[in-house]
Amino acid sequence: MLRLSGLIRLLATVVVGLVILAAIYGLWVRYQIEPVTRDGKVRADVVPIAPDVSGLVTEVRVRDNEVVKSGQVLMVIDPSRYRIAVAQAEANLLRERAEYDEAVREDRRNRAMPDVIAEEATQQGTAKVQQLRADVAQAIAARDLAALNLERTVVRAPVDGTVTNVDLLPGVYLNAGKAAMALVSAASLRVEGYFEETKLPAIHVGDRATVHLMGVANDIQGHVESIAGGVEDRERAGSDAQLANVNPAFTWVRLAQRIPVRIVIDQVPTGVRLVPGQTASVEVHSTASEVQIRRSLPW
Repeated sequence: MLRLSGLIRLLATVVVGLVILAAIYGLWVRYQIEPVTRDGKVRADVVPIAPDVSGLVTEVRVRDNEVVKSGQVLMVIDPSRYRIAVAQAEANLLRERAEYDEAVREDRRNRAMPDVIAEEATQQGTAKVQQLRADVAQAIAARDLAALNLERTVVRAPVDGTVTNVDLLPGVYLNAGKAAMALVSAASLRVEGYFEETKLPAIHVGDRATVHLMGVANDIQGHVESIAGGVEDRERAGSDAQLANVNPAFTWVRLAQRIPVRIVIDQVPTGVRLVPGQTASVEVHSTASEVQIRRSLPW
């Protein structure tokens, strides 16, 4: 009886040991061999919304975190001085055209009387016509520029997306090119997983991928769109036309470099909202990873 109980304890110990070894091996395969990373982020392209002309803000037509469509008016710059500029440009164009028409008539008259008008005066008249023609073209360009500036007093959304960081109020003076709010492009939402360089052989463009967002139960399906063409070499400094400055330090533990892999989102579960900056885990489903696992086995 004692021998039987001892045998049972021995078998139980062996089984527990095998289970522990299997668990350790499963974890090793999961995090060292399979193309899986917990270092991922939801990303999107952000368009800084800035006026193309300077002036006082008269209207702000959006609220913070509002979803907008391409072409929708976001804000309006005071158009008063730009309307005046258009009127001035049109008046200048009328004057230049009047002077040009008069010069053309005078040049025709001179050419019609070669016996009365000196050749030098005729040439001067022709030169004046050409100069005034250029002045008219310049006046047209100035009018078109004034009209464009007037049109740009209405700031519109360039793409579909969500405006954020909106703390603008009417009466604020904005300089041309100064960002007043940010627009997150909805079409550019994606996930980027930062995979260890040792896992890149198992990742290929087109492979299916599953994205797990932190705190979200449902998974997001996607596929690999591209792999980064390069990352910064932190061990080397110096610019072009200079000698390389390589860090001489070396540690026995060498950490694998992280390579960004872009994941296109194919399907988002109902009720799941993607916010750029969210933390994500990314798992790439590739047959190449299975082959790599088999090659890594000791038997």
